[in-house]
Amino acid sequence: MFDMEKTIVVALGGNAILAKDASYEAQKVAINRTAKSLARLVRKGNRLVITHGNGPQVGNLLLQQLAADSSSNPALPLDTLGAMTQGSIGYWLANSLANELTDIKPSIATVITQTEVSSDDQAFNDPTKPIGPFYSESEVAQLRQGNPNFQYKDDSGRGWRRVVPSPQPIRIREIDTIKKLVNNQVIVIAGGGGGIPVTYRNGQLVGVEGVIDKDLTSAKLAEQLQADELLILTSVDHVFLNYRKSNQIELDNLGIEDAEVLISNGELGAGSMLPKVMAAKSFVEKRPHARAIITSLDNLSQNSDEQIDGTIISNVSTGKVL
Repeated sequence: MFDMEKTIVVALGGNAILAKDASYEAQKVAINRTAKSLARLVRKGNRLVITHGNGPQVGNLLLQQLAADSSSNPALPLDTLGAMTQGSIGYWLANSLANELTDIKPSIATVITQTEVSSDDQAFNDPTKPIGPFYSESEVAQLRQGNPNFQYKDDSGRGWRRVVPSPQPIRIREIDTIKKLVNNQVIVIAGGGGGIPVTYRNGQLVGVEGVIDKDLTSAKLAEQLQADELLILTSVDHVFLNYRKSNQIELDNLGIEDAEVLISNGELGAGSMLPKVMAAKSFVEKRPHARAIITSLDNLSQNSDEQIDGTIISNVSTGKVL
């Protein structure tokens, strides 16, 4: 076995698992590539907790459920689909990591993770997270007859999609189990898809229809785990000012105040970099001696973990954004 150095929560973006091809074979190729990069962190002696997205996988599973839906074989609810994809993606990742680390032979465990949310979260009054396929307006009218509680919204003129709440994570239910595994040198895969949203109703813990942002859950997990680092992997190497414009500027370092300016001034895309910077800021605020890094999977594979080329968010203000 190996000596441990840092505890790192690694949040994998969708490109780490799925490209355009949704087949099992294509996803396995992507995960094998991801495992090679993660293995470098393991060989440095770090404790790893790996989180991941599951949006495309849940969407595909939802389509399969709807296609087979009948009175004798009813479609399963969204929280259960989240659990199913946590299991399948966790299995793929664990398998690929084991094959990549045959010299070390580490213990690897996937934890089906429940993320507690508040039943009073305002997100339940205004569902915004689109899931599943696009529909025409006439198809939506028919769908509402079968499921009157489902809500649908027009998605930028491209068609109508079902929308579900995206509540804020309060705590990771399995955090004590995850801590014990990490302390016993187990590589942990947890918090898949932001975790299964659960809340208390009439004194009972129940799953709810919703999708929690995976990066915010990763930050909450890193906070509760008292991790040394939150590593958010996405499709770009840095956070940018004026992204994709002629005056684009890459940001190497951000302090908490800098991140707050970026969040509040509308500089970041709501569906892309915004939740990542919010997650990084939240983690560093709670763990002021730790740091968060936002970068690409390619950068991780090309650099040592001490010299990762990306945007580092820390408790030290740079003044670049201000």
